[in-house]
Amino acid sequence: MAEPSDEIEKLYQYGERLNEAKDKSQHVGDYEGIIKAATSPSIKAQQLAAQLIPRFFKFFPGTAVSALDAHFDLCEADELGVRVQAIRGLPLFCKDTPEHLPKLIDILAQLLSAEENVERDAVQKALLSLLRQDVKASLTALFKHIESVEEPITDESLRERTLTFIKDKVFPLKAELLKPPEEMERHITDLIKKSLQDVTGSEFKMFIDFLKSLGIFGEKAPPERVQELMEMIEGQADLDAQFNVSDMDHVDRLISCLYMALPFFVRGASNSKFLNYLNKQIFPVFDELPEKRKVDLLKNLAESSPYTTPQDARQIFPSVVQLLKKYMPLRKTGEEMNFTYVECLLYTFHHLSSKAPNATNSLCGYKIVTGQPSDRLGEDFSENYKDFTERLSCVEELDRATMKKLTQGMAEHNKAMATAKTDEEKATIKTKKQNSTTGLRTCNNILAMTEPLLSKSKVPSFIGDKRINLSWKEAVKPSATSTATAAGAKRPASSTNGSGNYANKKGRGAGGVQNQLVNKAFEGLSYGGRSGTRGRGRGWGRRGRGRGY
Repeated sequence: MAEPSDEIEKLYQYGERLNEAKDKSQHVGDYEGIIKAATSPSIKAQQLAAQLIPRFFKFFPGTAVSALDAHFDLCEADELGVRVQAIRGLPLFCKDTPEHLPKLIDILAQLLSAEENVERDAVQKALLSLLRQDVKASLTALFKHIESVEEPITDESLRERTLTFIKDKVFPLKAELLKPPEEMERHITDLIKKSLQDVTGSEFKMFIDFLKSLGIFGEKAPPERVQELMEMIEGQADLDAQFNVSDMDHVDRLISCLYMALPFFVRGASNSKFLNYLNKQIFPVFDELPEKRKVDLLKNLAESSPYTTPQDARQIFPSVVQLLKKYMPLRKTGEEMNFTYVECLLYTFHHLSSKAPNATNSLCGYKIVTGQPSDRLGEDFSENYKDFTERLSCVEELDRATMKKLTQGMAEHNKAMATAKTDEEKATIKTKKQNSTTGLRTCNNILAMTEPLLSKSKVPSFIGDKRINLSWKEAVKPSATSTATAAGAKRPASSTNGSGNYANKKGRGAGGVQNQLVNKAFEGLSYGGRSGTRGRGRGWGRRGRGRGY
């Protein structure tokens, strides 16, 4: 198609006159001619218009509406080159007229759906240019596409594209964009908090991980800042709601949020609200939970127990003892024993007892003397002592028998590995060795925690330090075979960095895999482990909570 040279020549003349004129406002006709060229059938004319409209925009406020409309149309032109040229020119509109920035952010956010790489790249660069011009106004405009209290989001695809842009392009540039740091970090925190009323698990984790990386929430942050993050997690866990055991979305949120809260307990945030909710809402219906959710709750409870206050320890202790006795079998009953449950509960028992030692007197029959009326030393709790210590002895007996069989099995696995010929055989044997290793680690922990409780003087010692390293916190690198078997039940090895990736359809990481292996290792043994102690589930995967802050 031949280009209409006279139209192109006119556009060059308009541009030259405007460029040379001292009082450009006297040449409004030239600028209107440029605006008109945006509707030309000529691709060259459209490209020139895309260059010239934003260049001289600030000199003609009376034509602002028509100029912007014409330029926006060019952003959606049929020809890729025209669209890219128009998109690249959008940030120029705000150089001297910042009042148009929210509208431009809105347009660019919608253009994030571009299929062509060069076009999508131009959109992202234009957005970053606007962010550098006015980061506060740009962030405010962007976050309106994620969640607006005043105007509920109706375009989910737009929301997701905007969120992806913020995650991939804005968050990594926080050191450059968020200046001055104190003011802008607070601003983006407030925007994120407004957005938390309706997020998926993966989105919530992304936001919390980002906030943790900000200076205002860093390692030197005051306690009230740490507690602020804690309150976001508590709000997402919906700890004010009546618990419904059939609401798996709430169960998953509760488990995931408690896991995310663990690093903040280490930094001094209170775990009181979580513990009270578990005590009043969860423990009474614990048996009704799916097996895979039970073990996740018990693991999180165990990991949070060292940070419990004496007052909270005393309140939750009866429920923990009740659960512990439930899962420590009596020899005469022939009950099965879930080794993972017992490890979690014994660890929790020790840490709570170290905070409120005389709480064990009435519940377990011990004789701890603190000089307080709550010692209840004048009362007879000998039946409680007999029952509790008999269960502990049974656990020790089962534990030692299981350790013996696992050790024998390990020797057999080593022999089998030496004679294995194919990669498949070696992978299978490696998985069995991992099963045995994990089982032995759990058994060693259980034995280390039962022995101090079987004092003949009825004055046990409680482990309130970090001597016991919970079995699922050990780093395990499962083979390809075992990884495939444990799909959906993976957890990062470290539990203190808040990196539990619960929301990307994976589970508790190494811990989940390990405890699955523990119970597989125990299958077929006396009082063999129950099935179902798998790692963390998918977390909550849908939006629609409608809960604000």
